[in-house]
Amino acid sequence: MQQHWKRLADGVELAVTQTDKFKTGLLSVTLTVPLGAGTATAGALIPEVLYRGSGRYPDMEKLSSAADALYGASLSTGVRQRGESQCVSVLCGFIDDRYALDGSAVLEPAAALMGEALLNPAVQNGMFRRDYVESEGANLADRIQARINDKRSWAIFRLIQEMCAGEAYAVDKLGDADEARAMTPDRLWAAYRSLLSEAKVTFYYGGGAAPERVEDAVRRSFAPLLTGRAAPVDCRVEAEPRGPVRRVADSMDVTQGKLAIGFRTGGITMGSGDFPALLVCNALYGGSANSKLFVNVREKMSLCYYASSMLDKVKGLMVVSSGVEFSQFDRAQEAILAQLEAVRRGDFTSDELTAAARTTANNLRGRLDSQGLLEDDQLSRLLFHSEQEGEDLIRAVELVKADQVVETAQKLKLDTVYRLTGKEG
Repeated sequence: MQQHWKRLADGVELAVTQTDKFKTGLLSVTLTVPLGAGTATAGALIPEVLYRGSGRYPDMEKLSSAADALYGASLSTGVRQRGESQCVSVLCGFIDDRYALDGSAVLEPAAALMGEALLNPAVQNGMFRRDYVESEGANLADRIQARINDKRSWAIFRLIQEMCAGEAYAVDKLGDADEARAMTPDRLWAAYRSLLSEAKVTFYYGGGAAPERVEDAVRRSFAPLLTGRAAPVDCRVEAEPRGPVRRVADSMDVTQGKLAIGFRTGGITMGSGDFPALLVCNALYGGSANSKLFVNVREKMSLCYYASSMLDKVKGLMVVSSGVEFSQFDRAQEAILAQLEAVRRGDFTSDELTAAARTTANNLRGRLDSQGLLEDDQLSRLLFHSEQEGEDLIRAVELVKADQVVETAQKLKLDTVYRLTGKEG
């Protein structure tokens, strides 16, 4: 597996993972802009409208049929959040040329179909079709409002809103439901044109094709994007909480309480030298089935239905998510924080450390076995200039020592506690 990188223009990059490991290839183009309350809704709606049809394939059925004709290629669009940036992507997964029955090239027509979907959308009166905008706006509004149905995710979402209030990170990448329903074709078209001209552009390919061939396909299919642009991509990382611990509670008609706790990582992110130690620390604390939260708080003490921790490697946050009985909120919170104190004291065995490092390394290796996860990781690395990746990061994780975990745990600072409680009576 060989990694190649090339700047095609200012603010335009191409990354290639050349490998014969997979029977399929994956090509993506991602347009990245700062995440903002005034632009998030349009940014989330644009890929949905693009997928409805293009100039050559004016509806979803025809666009899907064009992909099917490429040996069942899979064309998709979507929006992602990376730190304080919103990423609009078009992706296509397709059979590698060496498995095509007649030896025909699949990369080039797949790239052409992606370029068609992104750069030649179906239009009416010089802008997006009104029926597509209205129907996809309603669908997006439904997705936004449906967030609240998954109470576990909702608690984390609310924690982030409170913890990062005033920071772009707290803006919902899907935008606002009312704005989605009220979106007009002219407003969305203006946002689309701005996206094409101002966004940072990242191309990624994983598969057996040579980098030169990938570059040629990209240049032919996406020529209008290969112009220089400033395209700043940044993420504000708060190393420490900005004040005393914030405590927030919401009440809803639920039968199980949700406790979400947010920590700042002391400024450690995916580009930091301490990042491998943070990964192991997270696995030891709450990020694995052998973690202290799972073994002690959930299994031995039976205080939580579930309890786990997760990291945002770009923003520098760690979040603990748990489900508890309403009467056990205080005890569960105390126990969760006590397990972190144990890690800070070095109160863990060599077997626990080995298990945490092994779990982390295996998870990272698993990501190398997935085209989609490889693309996702490479996007983050390219956007935020991290040199740690793949086998190098795995080796670093496997070399993490106990004192490094202790030092990293001591940098974690409690920021916000969120509780979702039931309605009395």
